[in-house]
Amino acid sequence: MSDFVKAESVYVNQSMGSREEVLRFIAQRAAELGVTHDADAVYDAFVAREEMGETGMTDGFAVPHAKASSILEPAVIVVKNDRPIEWPSFDDKPIDVAIALLVPEGESGTMHIRLLSKTAVLLMKDEFKALIRGTDDASQIADAINAGIEEA
Repeated sequence: MSDFVKAESVYVNQSMGSREEVLRFIAQRAAELGVTHDADAVYDAFVAREEMGETGMTDGFAVPHAKASSILEPAVIVVKNDRPIEWPSFDDKPIDVAIALLVPEGESGTMHIRLLSKTAVLLMKDEFKALIRGTDDASQIADAINAGIEEA
C-alpha cells in the first residue's frame, strides 16, 4: 500500500468556494485519473454521505468519502484549498484540506473502514497535520499519507 496515494492525486493551491465545489472537483478528477467512469455518480455518493453527518474533522481537515459501484478502484484524492470554506466539522470550523476516500461498492466493508480509520489516526497527529499544512509539494503530501497509512 506504500504507493497508494500518488502525487497526481494531490491538488494544491486550489481556489474553491464551497463544499459542493470541492466534491464536484474530486469527482471530476477521479474520472480523469481513471478511478471512475461516472463522475456524477461519485459526486452523488459524496453528497449522500455528507447528508448522513459531517465529514469535517478538526483543525481545517475533512475526510469526505464515497463508496459506489461506479468507483473502479480504491483511491485517495487530496485537495488543499487556498482559503478555508464552510464545511460541517467536529470543531465547527471551516476546512481547507480535504482528504477524500473513494472505495468501490464491493470493498466498502473492508477497504473503506481501513482507510477511514487510518486517516482518522493520521489526523490526530500534530506532526502529520503540520507537514500537510507546511508544503505544497504534491509528492511530499502523497508520501506522508502513504507512510501514515502504512504505520497507522
